[in-house]
Amino acid sequence: MCGIAGSYLWPDGGPLTERLTKALAHRGPDGAGHYAHAAGAGEVHLGHRRLAILDLSETGAQPMVRDGLALTYNGELYNAPELRAELEGAGVRFRGTSDTEVLLEAWRRWGTDCLPRLRGMFAFGVFDERTGELVLVRDQLGIKPLFVVRRGGGLVFASELKALAGELGGSLTVDAAALVASLLYYWVPDGRCAYREAEKLPPGTWLRCLPDGRVRRGRYYSIAEVAQAAQDEPEADLAEVVAESTRKHLLSDVGVATFLSGGLDSSYLTALAARERPGISAYTIGFRAEDARFEAMPDDLRYARQVAARFGVELHEIEIAPDVHDLLPRMTYHLDEPIGDPAAINTFLICSAAREAGIKVMLSGMGADELFAGYRKHLANLLGLRYQRVPAVLRRPVESVVDRLPVASAGRGYRSVRFAKRFLSFATLPEEAAFRRSYTMYDREELLGLVNPDLASTVDEVLTEHADTYHDNALSDFVNRMCLADARLFLPGLNLAYTDRSSMAASTEVRVPFVDVDVVRAAFGIPGHHKIAGRQGKAALKWAASGILPKEIVHRPKGLFSAPLRAWMSRDLAPLVREVVHDGALVTSGLLDRDALHRLVAEDASGRQDRAKHLWHIVTLEYWYRGAVAAAQDTAA
Repeated sequence: MCGIAGSYLWPDGGPLTERLTKALAHRGPDGAGHYAHAAGAGEVHLGHRRLAILDLSETGAQPMVRDGLALTYNGELYNAPELRAELEGAGVRFRGTSDTEVLLEAWRRWGTDCLPRLRGMFAFGVFDERTGELVLVRDQLGIKPLFVVRRGGGLVFASELKALAGELGGSLTVDAAALVASLLYYWVPDGRCAYREAEKLPPGTWLRCLPDGRVRRGRYYSIAEVAQAAQDEPEADLAEVVAESTRKHLLSDVGVATFLSGGLDSSYLTALAARERPGISAYTIGFRAEDARFEAMPDDLRYARQVAARFGVELHEIEIAPDVHDLLPRMTYHLDEPIGDPAAINTFLICSAAREAGIKVMLSGMGADELFAGYRKHLANLLGLRYQRVPAVLRRPVESVVDRLPVASAGRGYRSVRFAKRFLSFATLPEEAAFRRSYTMYDREELLGLVNPDLASTVDEVLTEHADTYHDNALSDFVNRMCLADARLFLPGLNLAYTDRSSMAASTEVRVPFVDVDVVRAAFGIPGHHKIAGRQGKAALKWAASGILPKEIVHRPKGLFSAPLRAWMSRDLAPLVREVVHDGALVTSGLLDRDALHRLVAEDASGRQDRAKHLWHIVTLEYWYRGAVAAAQDTAA
């Protein structure tokens, strides 16, 4: 795992690329490299920061330059051994054992035709000295990031937006629509970028820069097309597909460990990994007892310890009692865009502890919930269809009672009440609107009341984008439509984004065996009624895992890789919340309405509504916005 940067036909591109690469040092503390070449009317510069995982010698150093091709690459190819063997059979002679060299030679032989054959996570730039063309590529599922800014006929790119903003901030404009989308979702969807002039290269695509300033784009993978095709294929042996993916994700010349929450996904991967690598270690988290009680959080540690003992895994327990006030601005900086999920802090602290112990690579169960319908929202939306058949005369008394119930008292929160209120907020809506409301922060009227009135049309634009994405498929299966929407929106926009940035902030690589092209195809070959059976979510994955995990783990209630937000917001961060609501930059700039923020605070304080996540995101957005303003002023000076 590494950090990449570069410039193409960009004024002063050499010094700029050097500075961008330096800003990515945390992504690759093991080495740095730079490449330069004249390209027609200008120059191309490639930069690289190395986190050495495969081939720790200098033969794996980057940018890798050979026989007219130059490559700067971030990622891992899990089928590199098979590709290497095929290329050797065709006469290619390799100097080292890195997957970087495999990718370079695969590109030389097949060009963009090699991309559908790659199995892994990656973002890279490859320059051809003979044609003067630079091609940028991002992996099929959006695991690895790549940010791009184009100007005139030139272009700059980097693994992280903060690097570009730190150098170009004075010429970048905060995209109000991205901020509105962030308020709705608590992250910025992958199709948008926090700055108007920047973009995220979409998953499964390439961008070719030509010496005359033109740009061509292509798509080599579409998850919607894969999902559609998989419906007509025989169901795969899911247990074997997941086991094989896990085996491939263990490919490494350095130590590997796992995240272990004690839930199904992390326990399944840990058990499979322990079978392949006996004695592997795992990391788990716990919270201050008073915080966990206040949040009514499940005791995940008990389950994690049980899995570790059963499979001979060395378990490292990390109590998360951080100085949230100090960590919050640090994490906001590292996350690049306003992301309001506190799980980013968990990931950073776990990866930091692993790194201190000499671990560079972690396996995570990320992606299983999206692909196999494991979130509560999936079951809740199915139950919503049944609820709509209940006569309104019977629904109204229930809704009235639930509306009056508190979500918390002075000493504890009531999770079941929070779930009930959330369910009733979307249970009677049409399909797409209900699914969106089941995981977004506000309905349309609430969002309109929160933002500047001039952004009303932007609110509708963002809502329409969600509807268009949700309906952009021909799937007849309701459950798989939800899974596909999650795989296109929720997974790359939030979970993969914060996992990459949080882990890389700790100079650690996180691999996600469920977010794999073969697992994805197998997942969409499973009908919805095999994913949610009765009231049991992730049923197909539970059946697959039952061959190795004890029943108590397979069928335990779903936990949350989250944090005790209500405790943090009402205690640690209460003064900061007051400051942001009264005279924060979002309020004084006119982007957000002060009275609407006061109502959120009052509702949360009274225990009538759970607004902890809303307020947490407002604070993260505030810190991000302050940083964006400061970056613009610094680079303009």
